[in-house]
Amino acid sequence: MPSPLHDTLNLMFQNRPRLAVEMLRDHLGVDMPDGLPVQLVGNELNDRPSLDLRPDTVIIIGPLRSPAHAIIVEIQRTKEEEKRRQLPRYVAALWLQLDCEVTMLMICPNADTAAWAAEPITTKLPGTTLTCQVIGPEQIPPVTDPAEAATHPEMAALSVMTHGDHVPVVEAFMAALQHLPDEHAPQYYEYAYRMDSLTARHMMEKLMESTAWPVYSPFARKHYGKGLEAGCARGEARAVLTFLQVRGIPVSDADRTRITNCTDLARLDEWTRRAATATCAADLFTDEPEQPAG
Repeated sequence: MPSPLHDTLNLMFQNRPRLAVEMLRDHLGVDMPDGLPVQLVGNELNDRPSLDLRPDTVIIIGPLRSPAHAIIVEIQRTKEEEKRRQLPRYVAALWLQLDCEVTMLMICPNADTAAWAAEPITTKLPGTTLTCQVIGPEQIPPVTDPAEAATHPEMAALSVMTHGDHVPVVEAFMAALQHLPDEHAPQYYEYAYRMDSLTARHMMEKLMESTAWPVYSPFARKHYGKGLEAGCARGEARAVLTFLQVRGIPVSDADRTRITNCTDLARLDEWTRRAATATCAADLFTDEPEQPAG
């Protein structure tokens, strides 16, 4: 079952697919096509006669009908031998589907898992080996410059995830939030807060105590009141709808209204988790009372 860390990282790439291109090009030195649109596409693949395959995120560079390059992003927290057998199938299925070069990008918050993911995968097809591109703690530099953190908030959030015990990293991230658009700062704070260790979270909360500007976390909701809670609820509702949209799941007007009007943060968090595996919008509301008609 996907974890909050997995869901948050996945949502980050789905909200900003160009991040995958930047990581491959700027941090791993992989040659990526220039000057072309980057867009999210459906993640339903198959390599008949096997079962359908569903990687975390699929991104293409170039036009939909004739992409120049495709990227599969997988969030991997632990070593899974079964996953190693699946990865070449993902790549082969997407290559057959799009007829373009495919890169497998693995995001591994744990250093041991990153080393494991970087090992070449020998397939049963003679002479065919898959080597994944891996972003682990060693590939995520500590971001200590607030200006750099404001320019690249995704990398700053990931830097807090991997280097959160380093005070200048947390300070730079928190300072950068003050320079982001009002609608973006809460989103990146939540990314970092959900992904970080307890030590980093406590550090973020301590820094917040000494500032005059509000941010969004369980701590902030407690100390800054219902106005903040409503703002965070709007962000959570957008996250639910984004998950459904990128997975190609239609949402009726009634369901959209139900999601956007919800102010229960615990319920919205649960809907976000369910959206990662839902097959229809109704799956979000399992075991919940039906909404009154009209």
